[in-house]
Amino acid sequence: MRILYAIQGTGNGHISRARDIIPLLEKRGELDILISGTDSEVDLGYPVKFQFKGLGFTFGKKGGIDLLATYKKSNLRRLFKEINELPVEEYDLVINDFEPVSAWACKAKNKKCVSLSHQAAVINKKSPKPEKNDLVGKAILNHYAPVTVSYGFHFNAYDKNIYTPVIRKQIRNAVPARKPHYTVYLPAYDDKRIINVLQEIKNIQWEVFSKHTKKEFKSGKVHVRPIDNQKFIESFINCTGMLCGAGFETPAEAMYLNKKLLVIPMKGQYEQQCNAAALKDIGIPVIKSLKKKHIEKLQQWTDSPQMISASYPDITDEIINTILKQELLPERKETVVVGNLPYSVKKLKKLSLGKILNQIAG
Repeated sequence: MRILYAIQGTGNGHISRARDIIPLLEKRGELDILISGTDSEVDLGYPVKFQFKGLGFTFGKKGGIDLLATYKKSNLRRLFKEINELPVEEYDLVINDFEPVSAWACKAKNKKCVSLSHQAAVINKKSPKPEKNDLVGKAILNHYAPVTVSYGFHFNAYDKNIYTPVIRKQIRNAVPARKPHYTVYLPAYDDKRIINVLQEIKNIQWEVFSKHTKKEFKSGKVHVRPIDNQKFIESFINCTGMLCGAGFETPAEAMYLNKKLLVIPMKGQYEQQCNAAALKDIGIPVIKSLKKKHIEKLQQWTDSPQMISASYPDITDEIINTILKQELLPERKETVVVGNLPYSVKKLKKLSLGKILNQIAG
């Protein structure tokens, strides 16, 4: 059996989750890996057959996506070429983690595409949503990577085919400690903004991991480091609390490690607004932006002993088994002969009683 596993390469969460899913897929068949997007600092650790530019997003420095930079990096002609040339028809199963090239290639060639992603759970009607409706954000989530059938991950199993998070082995097998520092990952804010706000919080040491610097430096109580996956995990495992965006993997891992958690959803990012709504329902504090007007809330959070933990079981192998069992079955094509003509059950239901009687008589 040939399997294509297509992964979104924008951000670190998709790659981190894939590192645990890939070995399970390799046991089931001949696996090829596709990545589109280039904004991840996490090394996949496995050979990649298809590396595409795809259609990614660029983080800004003021709390949201940089739309101008995203537009400048986009190349629709190249994207269409990638979609047209990807041989999805050669695979028995295409599994997609919010990756647009394989999704649109499957759609163009009428090939089943199975979503295994957080986004699949976010758009489910039973998953938490923010109070403010965002039609554009919904449209992006629904049409960015169209699929045939969906299996999703979320903070809770809100519906059928929604599962609790994949916690990567580096975190699951860790022995967490509680050192005095707080770890920070806010890639949509520049270092100056982060430092100016965090310096105002009393008696706290901050370890900030930044996309916007290549050199490590300190400014008072704020220690800024360039992104390094191993150093980030070490800081994370040993911190008292995590201050981060309202992504999915990092908040889930923070709750699994029993860390204090506060999230700031990215502006104009509907998925993160949905995540923030779900986390708020769980009891996690949320602030709208990293501004000095929210310093009091940040101080209250650091002063508070409150921690909300989650004991997410390791069920990834079961999820893969479920997908293979359900999605590799041949399509059921029951037929019923009426007169001398075969009809599918679905088509038969649409026939009028008069037409059925005419077929029998004639």
